Amino acid sequence: MGLTRRTLLTGLAVTSGVAGTAYLLLDQVPPDGASEMTPPELLEAVRENTVLLVDIRRPDEWAKTGLAEGATPIDMRRPDFLEALRAQLGADQRPVALICARGVRSQRMTRLLSDAGITPIIDVPEGMLGSAAGPGWLKRSLPVVPWTG
Repeated sequence: MGLTRRTLLTGLAVTSGVAGTAYLLLDQVPPDGASEMTPPELLEAVRENTVLLVDIRRPDEWAKTGLAEGATPIDMRRPDFLEALRAQLGADQRPVALICARGVRSQRMTRLLSDAGITPIIDVPEGMLGSAAGPGWLKRSLPVVPWTG
């Protein structure tokens, strides 16, 4: 019995599914030097001045919801994002915590920062609006400040 078109296509579909699942699972593993925090934990750390909180959303998002108390807004789409973050850090050795709307962009940027040698990094997977990780900053009624642009 030889290799049929059906067998070949089925084998390719199974292989693609396994590879896709492995990619998604590996993408969920935080890079070295990264950790996660809930919004209440993060607020406490910001108030204790033990982390630098960076809101990486867009300006229209900041205008709509405000910024988490103590957050520094740096739009992740800026071509000079890494330089702007490094300028904000200066000689500061605190961990950088990233927050976005729902934790997707912050997870991606956590990897970028780790690859750029900026560590330690803290991801906030709940984000401002909530996600599968939890209700988020706003639904927890944590303090926000208006973004004045």
